Amino acid sequence: MKSGRVVIIEEGYVFEKETHLTVMKTSLFFAGDGFTVYDDNGQIVFRVDSYGPDTYDAGELVLMDPNGRCLLTVRRKRPSLHQRWEGFLGERIDGENQKPIFSVRRSSIIGRSNMTVEVFGDRTEEYLIEGCFGSRNCTIYDSGKETMAEIRRKVDASTNVMLGKDVFSLRLKAGFDGAFAMGLVLVLDQINGDDEDKDDTAAVMDDGNLCS
Repeated sequence: MKSGRVVIIEEGYVFEKETHLTVMKTSLFFAGDGFTVYDDNGQIVFRVDSYGPDTYDAGELVLMDPNGRCLLTVRRKRPSLHQRWEGFLGERIDGENQKPIFSVRRSSIIGRSNMTVEVFGDRTEEYLIEGCFGSRNCTIYDSGKETMAEIRRKVDASTNVMLGKDVFSLRLKAGFDGAFAMGLVLVLDQINGDDEDKDDTAAVMDDGNLCS
């Protein structure tokens, strides 16, 4: 990991030590769903609300703090052969000339590949997401191939039983922006949902992991 702090969305979500967040889908009935994210003390860190297919825009998601303040908007870029998404600070308003702060795209247009993340600003940075989000088994690397965050299945500590895919763990390296990492989770969830819509019975091998 690079020395120093990686602040992309907000300083307050760059934790001083390695942090494990629990990500929970809050709706199981509609595409995209909502999320609530908790820390180890059971306190809400982030939330993403959706209220059904009539009000939910599958092309846009808003990451909020516990009080409903908009931290980040992720939006699908159309048209895009690489299934590109873009992230905007705060609330994105149509008609305003607001520039994205990062973009996420498939590394290849062929098959289900890894994701390339480009962060814009004074100095352009790149990250790589490898693994299979459908199996909740992904790693976010920086350009030096050092691990910045991991998405893994969550195990109930009291019973040692692995929980369902709607509850999973997001591990953040010390000094890495948790709001940025959660924004990437939202994009991965949307892209994975698109893949399942195309072929919800297929099992795909990705880097040795069964992706379904």
